[in-house]
Amino acid sequence: MNHWYNRNIHVVLVLVAILVVGSLAGGCGKKPEAETDPTIETTLPAETVPAQPTPEPTVPEVTAPDYAAMDPADYGIGDVFFGFDEYTLSTEAMGILSRNARILREAGVTVLVSGHCDERGTVEYNLALGEKRAKAVKDYLVSLGVAAGNVRVTSYGESKPFATGSTEQAWAQNRRAHFERP
Repeated sequence: MNHWYNRNIHVVLVLVAILVVGSLAGGCGKKPEAETDPTIETTLPAETVPAQPTPEPTVPEVTAPDYAAMDPADYGIGDVFFGFDEYTLSTEAMGILSRNARILREAGVTVLVSGHCDERGTVEYNLALGEKRAKAVKDYLVSLGVAAGNVRVTSYGESKPFATGSTEQAWAQNRRAHFERP
């Protein structure tokens, strides 16, 4: 009986050892998965990659024209014309002067407005009429926002005709306010 008892104890000890080892192995195994809330996002931190330096865009260098050295007609300033013995501005003249005012405000230059007349009338009368034409143009430009100090006036009367001849067509071209560099 002793033999049987020793043998059974031996089997029992082996079984106990297996159970102990099994329970220890089970405890070191995989952890139970935690319950996850589907409303909470879990994200892994993004791998940081050093940013490549972005080259500065090359902008072509634009130089503004030197308006002060140019003739005003070269940058879009137009002359205005008057009726016989008139110095009031027509609707057409006001349209031209509106465009001129925009250009003059942007350019910021000083211009000379010269008043001209046709050959009819005395020299004194035409000088006075040319002056009134130039002043009417200046006043209108100033009312449109051009700095008064940037517009000078003079009168040439009939002394600098644009067109030669003694016809209505030539006279109409000579009754004008002309823009020039001072």
